[in-house]
Amino acid sequence: MTGTRDLLRFMLRRERAALPWWLLGATLLVLVQSAQSQNLYDSPEALERLRRTIGGNTAVIAMSGPTRLLGSIGGEIVFEIFAFAAVVVALMTMFLVGRHTRAEEETGRAELIRSGRVGRQAPLAAALALTGLANLAVAMLIFAVAAGTGLPLGGSLLFGVAMAAVGVTVAAATAVAAQVFESVRAVYGAVGLAIGAAYVLRAAGDVGSGALSWASPIGWGQRTFPYTGDRWWPLLLPLGASALLVALAVALSRRRDFGAGLVAPRPGRARAARSLRNATALAWRLQRASLAGWAAGMALLGVAYGSVAESIEQYVKDNPEIAKFLPGGAADVVDAYLALTVSLSALIAAAYGVTSVLRLRAEETSGRAEPVLATATGRLSWLAGHLSVALTGGALLLVAFGLGEGTTYAIIVSDAGQAPRLAGVALAYVPAVWLVIAVVVLAVGWTPRPAAAVGWTAVGYCTVVALFAESFDLPGWAQKASPFVHTPQVPLADLGPAPLITIALVAAATIGAGYLGLRRRDVGY
Repeated sequence: MTGTRDLLRFMLRRERAALPWWLLGATLLVLVQSAQSQNLYDSPEALERLRRTIGGNTAVIAMSGPTRLLGSIGGEIVFEIFAFAAVVVALMTMFLVGRHTRAEEETGRAELIRSGRVGRQAPLAAALALTGLANLAVAMLIFAVAAGTGLPLGGSLLFGVAMAAVGVTVAAATAVAAQVFESVRAVYGAVGLAIGAAYVLRAAGDVGSGALSWASPIGWGQRTFPYTGDRWWPLLLPLGASALLVALAVALSRRRDFGAGLVAPRPGRARAARSLRNATALAWRLQRASLAGWAAGMALLGVAYGSVAESIEQYVKDNPEIAKFLPGGAADVVDAYLALTVSLSALIAAAYGVTSVLRLRAEETSGRAEPVLATATGRLSWLAGHLSVALTGGALLLVAFGLGEGTTYAIIVSDAGQAPRLAGVALAYVPAVWLVIAVVVLAVGWTPRPAAAVGWTAVGYCTVVALFAESFDLPGWAQKASPFVHTPQVPLADLGPAPLITIALVAAATIGAGYLGLRRRDVGY
């Protein structure tokens, strides 16, 4: 354990820019939900109408949590936001542990650190201590936000601690995966699959008898029932599971070679396949697993939203305050709901586009781009290969969401035409998604170091404009800076080609400007 304290200080310094954004994201989710719910359901009668509407809707229960939480306004907030915020906290801790353990070994930086006075278990201990501090910050921030918005202190404290308990459990699971797999991408894939399984088990348990929810860390947190029961004893489950997983991680780390995993990677082919004959094929090979995961997630999200579409009209009738959050109000509730969900999917597709373009930058900074560019492959071909994945992938995600939502809605209303209809509706947002991607390409070309910050700022800005423009009373010029504002809100509004063509042309010009910047600068800058 020698050197653990110094490593922890070093890790905190490295995370000083990224970690606060994760903490801010989780805190804002709770803050916005608390403010909106207390504004919408400001009387016992309004809360009772919500219980009647949601109590029999299995799709909403599967997305959110057990209906027992609807016994109070604080419980309703936990019902609405806990599962989604828990996924954010889980991903935060997964990336923290993976980045400071397996990724360090994979890049060779851990070897430099271990050459000094650093014990064998110090990097793992420091990474787990870092995630412990991050989750402690999550608990404190959620407690402060919940209590600051008028919720009871005891339930607010339990709410924050339960959320942190999910993160601690995922951190321990990531520590085990970091000993098993040799690649950090394999670690993220395994832990990401576990997080998805935890969400599905929780959803199946809440819809059914509740037994399956006890197999999920997210279910453990929800079953503390903040504000409606304040049960602390379920937190013994994540505490015990985390202790066992950490002990397993330490034991496994002693059995493996430094830099290797317990599961050896499968050896590659002696000769490259014909499908890897150019830079574009290589880019698709590198990103195919990520694209498949995003597409599957978008399709499942579409299925969840589509299952609620038919009952949204009755939901708005019982809770008329909801209409003001739908584009167009209550005039055409179903189409307004579909327009809102498709616009949300477009924001997620834009986030995928940012990660896909940033993979180009990662190849450059890691040195893997140099062998490619040392061949007859030019910078335009190299950029075009990764850009084809980002642009096509963004469109594919929108189609996956539209088909998922449309298929579920078609089954409910017995109208097979809804699936292709909603897939086409989702495609209307392709130019807006491409423009966000183009902004990242521009940053990679001219200012590559802050490119990630530029990309995520663009996605965050578009999200704020789409969801909170009226709440924050943003001026008109600020809203018009988002390409999603200029996209017709189909199926609620008529689809006109002029704004879509304009956005696409601006995206093309921005990509061209980014390529010019890439040509002028040094690779790896």
